[in-house]
Amino acid sequence: MLPAAAVFHFPWEINSGAVKDGESVRTFGRLVCYQPEESRATLSAHHAANEHTVVIHTLFVEPFNPILGAQYLVLGEIENAEEVDVRVQARVLNCIDGVNVALLQKAINEQRSFFRERECTQDGVAQPGDAT
Repeated sequence: MLPAAAVFHFPWEINSGAVKDGESVRTFGRLVCYQPEESRATLSAHHAANEHTVVIHTLFVEPFNPILGAQYLVLGEIENAEEVDVRVQARVLNCIDGVNVALLQKAINEQRSFFRERECTQDGVAQPGDAT
C-alpha cells in the first residue's frame, strides 16, 4: 500500500506543531544555509512580519548543487531531531527560483479549500444541486 500523498504545509506551520512526526509534507522556502558535512540545509520564509525557518536533512538528495538565496520546494517526512525541534527528511529538493511565492501560497490555500469542500460532500452534506 502506498503512503498518503504529501500535503503542502507552509514553513510557519511545520515548526508550530501542526504536523506530526512521520507525516509526509511539501514545503518551500529560500535556501539560507547549507552544511554539506552535516547533510543539513535551512530554508526561510516570511509570514506576518516574521521569518520562519525549516531545517532540512539532505542525506537522501545529495549530492545536489545548492544555490544560496534561491527558492526551493521540498517533499519529505517530518522527523524529530535532538538539535532542532522538527526537521524534514528530504526525498525531493528542487530549485524553484523564479516562482511567484504569493501565487504559490494562494494556490495552496485554494487547494485546501477544495479538499475541505470535497471532504464535506463525501461526509454526506448535500450539495445545492442534489436537492430534489
